[in-house]
Amino acid sequence: MSFKIYTKSGDKGQTSLFDGSRLPKHHIRIESYGTVDELNAHIGLLRDQADRGDVRAQLLSIQHLLFVVGSQLAAGAKPSPHIPEMPDGAVETLENAIDEMTEQLPPLRSFILPGGHVAVSQCHVARTVCRRAERLAVALSEIEPVPPILITYLNRLSDYLFTLCRFLSHHFGAEEIKWEKPV
Repeated sequence: MSFKIYTKSGDKGQTSLFDGSRLPKHHIRIESYGTVDELNAHIGLLRDQADRGDVRAQLLSIQHLLFVVGSQLAAGAKPSPHIPEMPDGAVETLENAIDEMTEQLPPLRSFILPGGHVAVSQCHVARTVCRRAERLAVALSEIEPVPPILITYLNRLSDYLFTLCRFLSHHFGAEEIKWEKPV
Protein backbone atom coordinates (compact mmCIF):
# COMPACT_ATOMS: atom_id res chain seq x y z
CA MET A 1 0.00 0.00 0.00
CA SER A 2 1.42 3.39 -0.93
CA PHE A 3 1.09 6.62 0.99
CA LYS A 4 -0.86 9.42 -0.69
CA ILE A 5 0.26 12.97 -0.06
CA TYR A 6 -3.21 14.37 -0.67
CA THR A 7 -6.13 13.78 1.67
CA LYS A 8 -8.65 16.23 0.21
CA SER A 9 -9.56 17.18 3.79
CA GLY A 10 -8.29 20.73 3.26
CA ASP A 11 -10.17 21.42 0.06
CA LYS A 12 -12.67 23.64 1.87
CA GLY A 13 -10.09 25.90 3.50
CA GLN A 14 -9.53 24.11 6.80
CA THR A 15 -6.66 22.05 8.11
CA SER A 16 -6.09 19.75 11.08
CA LEU A 17 -3.79 20.27 14.02
CA PHE A 18 -1.97 17.36 15.65
CA ASP A 19 -4.70 17.14 18.31
CA GLY A 20 -7.34 16.58 15.62
CA SER A 21 -8.98 19.99 15.88
CA ARG A 22 -9.59 21.86 12.65
CA LEU A 23 -8.86 25.50 11.91
CA PRO A 24 -9.24 27.75 8.89
CA LYS A 25 -6.03 27.84 6.89
CA HIS A 26 -5.73 31.59 7.52
CA HIS A 27 -5.76 31.16 11.33
CA ILE A 28 -2.79 32.79 13.05
CA ARG A 29 -1.67 29.38 14.39
CA ILE A 30 -1.45 28.06 10.83
CA GLU A 31 0.30 31.26 9.72
CA SER A 32 2.76 30.82 12.60
CA TYR A 33 3.90 27.30 11.82
CA GLY A 34 3.63 27.92 8.07
CA THR A 35 6.07 30.80 8.42
CA VAL A 36 8.42 28.60 10.43
CA ASP A 37 8.24 26.10 7.55
CA GLU A 38 9.03 28.91 5.09
CA LEU A 39 11.98 29.93 7.27
CA ASN A 40 13.22 26.35 7.25
CA ALA A 41 13.14 26.32 3.44
CA HIS A 42 15.11 29.58 3.29
CA ILE A 43 17.69 28.22 5.71
CA GLY A 44 17.96 25.09 3.55
CA LEU A 45 18.75 27.28 0.54
CA LEU A 46 21.29 29.20 2.60
CA ARG A 47 22.88 25.93 3.76
CA ASP A 48 23.20 24.86 0.13
CA GLN A 49 25.12 28.08 -0.59
CA ALA A 50 27.43 27.95 2.42
CA ASP A 51 30.92 26.64 1.68
CA ARG A 52 32.00 26.24 5.31
CA GLY A 53 31.35 22.91 6.97
CA ASP A 54 30.84 24.47 10.40
CA VAL A 55 28.18 26.85 9.09
CA ARG A 56 26.46 24.07 7.15
CA ALA A 57 26.38 21.91 10.30
CA GLN A 58 24.94 24.76 12.39
CA LEU A 59 22.26 25.45 9.80
CA LEU A 60 21.31 21.79 9.57
CA SER A 61 20.93 21.63 13.35
CA ILE A 62 18.76 24.77 13.22
CA GLN A 63 16.59 23.18 10.54
CA HIS A 64 15.96 20.18 12.79
CA LEU A 65 15.04 22.48 15.68
CA LEU A 66 12.68 24.47 13.45
CA PHE A 67 10.73 21.24 12.94
CA VAL A 68 10.36 21.12 16.72
CA VAL A 69 9.16 24.75 16.77
CA GLY A 70 6.68 24.07 13.96
CA SER A 71 5.46 20.87 15.61
CA GLN A 72 4.82 22.63 18.89
CA LEU A 73 2.96 25.44 17.12
CA ALA A 74 0.86 22.84 15.26
CA ALA A 75 0.12 20.79 18.37
CA GLY A 76 -3.12 22.51 19.32
CA ALA A 77 -4.56 22.75 22.81
CA LYS A 78 -4.12 19.13 23.89
CA PRO A 79 -0.53 18.24 24.74
CA SER A 80 0.82 15.11 23.12
CA PRO A 81 3.79 12.96 24.13
CA HIS A 82 4.51 12.56 20.42
CA ILE A 83 5.42 16.24 19.97
CA PRO A 84 9.16 16.78 20.54
CA GLU A 85 10.30 19.36 23.08
CA MET A 86 12.95 21.99 22.49
CA PRO A 87 16.17 20.58 23.91
CA ASP A 88 17.81 22.26 26.85
CA GLY A 89 20.55 24.59 25.70
CA ALA A 90 19.12 25.38 22.24
CA VAL A 91 19.13 29.13 22.91
CA GLU A 92 22.57 29.00 24.51
CA THR A 93 23.94 27.17 21.47
CA LEU A 94 22.83 30.09 19.29
CA GLU A 95 24.28 32.60 21.73
CA ASN A 96 27.62 30.80 21.75
CA ALA A 97 27.70 30.75 17.95
CA ILE A 98 26.85 34.47 17.86
CA ASP A 99 29.65 35.23 20.31
CA GLU A 100 32.19 33.15 18.35
CA MET A 101 31.33 34.86 15.06
CA THR A 102 31.26 38.34 16.64
CA GLU A 103 34.81 37.90 17.95
CA GLN A 104 36.00 37.60 14.34
CA LEU A 105 34.14 40.67 13.03
CA PRO A 106 34.86 44.36 13.08
CA PRO A 107 32.57 46.35 15.39
CA LEU A 108 29.21 47.32 13.89
CA ARG A 109 28.95 51.10 13.85
CA SER A 110 26.01 51.66 11.50
CA PHE A 111 23.09 49.94 9.85
CA ILE A 112 24.06 47.81 6.87
CA LEU A 113 22.15 47.05 3.70
CA PRO A 114 21.44 43.45 2.71
CA GLY A 115 23.57 42.18 -0.16
CA GLY A 116 27.15 41.78 -1.25
CA HIS A 117 27.08 38.05 -1.97
CA VAL A 118 24.25 35.67 -2.87
CA ALA A 119 24.67 33.69 0.38
CA VAL A 120 24.64 36.91 2.41
CA SER A 121 21.48 38.07 0.65
CA GLN A 122 19.85 34.69 1.26
CA CYS A 123 20.81 34.92 4.91
CA HIS A 124 19.12 38.33 5.14
CA VAL A 125 15.96 36.84 3.59
CA ALA A 126 16.03 34.07 6.22
CA ARG A 127 16.56 36.69 8.94
CA THR A 128 13.52 38.71 7.89
CA VAL A 129 11.32 35.61 7.60
CA CYS A 130 12.52 34.63 11.08
CA ARG A 131 11.44 38.02 12.42
CA ARG A 132 8.00 37.50 10.82
CA ALA A 133 7.75 34.03 12.38
CA GLU A 134 8.59 35.55 15.75
CA ARG A 135 5.96 38.31 15.36
CA LEU A 136 3.32 35.72 14.47
CA ALA A 137 4.25 33.49 17.41
CA VAL A 138 4.02 36.50 19.75
CA ALA A 139 0.61 37.43 18.30
CA LEU A 140 -0.57 33.85 18.72
CA SER A 141 0.66 33.84 22.33
CA GLU A 142 -1.68 36.74 23.07
CA ILE A 143 -4.73 34.59 22.27
CA GLU A 144 -3.55 31.01 22.93
CA PRO A 145 -0.76 29.44 24.99
CA VAL A 146 2.61 29.24 23.22
CA PRO A 147 5.63 27.79 25.00
CA PRO A 148 7.82 30.85 25.78
CA ILE A 149 10.96 28.97 24.66
CA LEU A 150 9.67 29.06 21.08
CA ILE A 151 9.50 32.85 21.05
CA THR A 152 12.89 33.13 22.75
CA TYR A 153 14.42 30.70 20.25
CA LEU A 154 13.03 32.60 17.24
CA ASN A 155 14.25 35.88 18.68
CA ARG A 156 17.76 34.55 19.22
CA LEU A 157 17.73 32.83 15.83
CA SER A 158 17.14 36.17 14.11
CA ASP A 159 20.12 37.57 16.04
CA TYR A 160 22.15 34.54 14.94
CA LEU A 161 21.12 35.04 11.31
CA PHE A 162 22.05 38.74 11.39
CA THR A 163 25.45 37.88 12.81
CA LEU A 164 25.82 35.10 10.24
CA CYS A 165 25.10 37.67 7.49
CA ARG A 166 28.03 39.73 8.72
CA PHE A 167 30.20 36.64 9.21
CA LEU A 168 29.51 35.42 5.67
CA SER A 169 30.22 38.89 4.26
CA HIS A 170 33.57 38.80 6.02
CA HIS A 171 34.23 35.21 4.92
CA PHE A 172 33.44 35.91 1.26
CA GLY A 173 35.24 39.26 1.26
CA ALA A 174 31.99 41.04 0.40
CA GLU A 175 31.64 44.69 1.24
CA GLU A 176 29.22 45.58 4.01
CA ILE A 177 27.39 48.55 2.56
CA LYS A 178 26.56 51.02 5.28
CA TRP A 179 23.17 52.66 5.24
CA GLU A 180 23.40 56.36 4.49
CA LYS A 181 20.82 58.90 5.45
CA PRO A 182 19.23 60.36 2.30
CA VAL A 183 20.03 64.00 1.68
